Order: sequence, then C-alpha cells, then structure tokens
Amino acid sequence: MRVGPTMIELGPALAVAVVLFVVIGTAAAWLGRTGLEREVPWASIRAAVQLIVLALVIGYVADRAWLVGVFVVVMATTASWAAAGRLARRSNPQARMARASGTQAPKTWVLGMRARVRDALWCALPVAVPPVVVVAGLIAAGVVRPNGLSIIPVVGIFLGNAMAITGLAGRRAHDELEVRHGEVEAALSLGFTDYPARMMVCREAAATALSPSLDQTRTIGLVTIPGAFVGMILGGAEPWQAGVMQLFVSTGILACGAIALVVTTLLVAVDRL
Repeated sequence: MRVGPTMIELGPALAVAVVLFVVIGTAAAWLGRTGLEREVPWASIRAAVQLIVLALVIGYVADRAWLVGVFVVVMATTASWAAAGRLARRSNPQARMARASGTQAPKTWVLGMRARVRDALWCALPVAVPPVVVVAGLIAAGVVRPNGLSIIPVVGIFLGNAMAITGLAGRRAHDELEVRHGEVEAALSLGFTDYPARMMVCREAAATALSPSLDQTRTIGLVTIPGAFVGMILGGAEPWQAGVMQLFVSTGILACGAIALVVTTLLVAVDRL
C-alpha cells in the first residue's frame, strides 16, 4: 500500500524496518552501558499503542468541538505531568524525612505523589498555558481552522516542545544551583533576596534548553527536514505549501518554547519547581 505520491509502502517490509530500529536502538543502549536498554523497547511499544489509539480517537472527536476540548485538556495534563516527572530533582522534604526515619512506604508514596501533583500544577504554566493561548489566538485570527484535525496536531506539536524545554530548563537550572550553591549563599550574605540570588546563578544554564530548537530552526533545509514538511509532502502537498507550514510550526515552537523557558526559570528561581 503506497502512501501518497511517495515510495513509502505500508506492508511487511515496513513492519520489519520498525522492529529493526527498536532492536538497533536497544542494542546500542545495552552495548554503551547506558542503562536505557529497557527504556528503548518500552518507549517504542508505548508509542505504537498510543498512535493506534490516537488514530482511532482523532477520527471520532475531530468533528465534535467539546470532545476536541477534552482531548486538548488530556494532552495538556499529560504533558504537565511528564514535565513534573523530569523535574523530580528533589524529593519532598517530608518524604525524605519519612524515608530516613523508616516510616511506612505507603505514607512516603503519598507524600511523593502530593509533591508530584504540586509540581505538575506549576508545570502547567510553562507547558500548557502558552500553546493553548497561542493556538486559541490563531483560531480567532483564522490561521488555524476550528476543527479537531487542525487543532489537535498544532497543539500537540507546541505542547510537546514546551514540555521538553520545561523539563530540560528546570533540570539544568537545578543542577547549576546545586553546583554553585556557594554563590547563592554569597549573594544572600551581601543582602540579595532569594529570587535575584538564585536567578543570577540559574538563568544562563537554563537558557541552553532552547538551543536544540534554535539549532533545528537555523538548519531547516540545510541539515534537517522536519516532520511537518515531510508529513505534508507525504500527503501530496506542493513543496512550497509544506515549506510555509513548516515555517509556521518552527516559529510557533520557538515562541512557545521561549515562553516556557522564561516561566520555568522564574518558577525555579522562586522555588516553586
């Protein structure tokens, strides 16, 4: 079965290629002693299941506005929860005390879960709010069509990148604060309050989280051929149409990513994440 005007065939050979990719990735992780040899196949299996579910669900909800809204909320909640997991750089202080004192595991788990929920709520600010607000503005301006087949992919792209930047920015900010803890203490001793003292240390490190998105945007068409462009070509669109769509996606990613970076750094500096 040929997809669009291209030479990609849906059949046994494609299935074998996908399985080989998983095997190669797992083998490379195992040979490199990365400790991720189980994560590669699990992530691949999970992706396959989720894509099957997405294909079934998106066709059903596309023409039902309220279901599109529910789907977007689910996506935003999942992205915020995932970002909070990446930012689990510290345990809840009460949970740490519970483990140290030998308190029962269920209580420790509850404390940890409360901290995760709290972090997820804060993560919603950089992860979920910018993409949703941006896409709502695009719908109002008539740029994005008000139907599920348009809204869900665009929100998903922006959410995914905001989630990645939030997780990376938060972890790098906390790593920098841990390594340069003495500088924070020195600034406090000079009369600075917590926020400016922490911000001076973590801002530059956190800013590197936007570098992958910047590099990809700079090298579009020279090194990278991103997914939106390829997807439209596979769907039969003209190359110039695919180029315009990719420019829209890439600049939107930078806009949401920059907002996510700034908000995440701010939340780390004020010790909310």
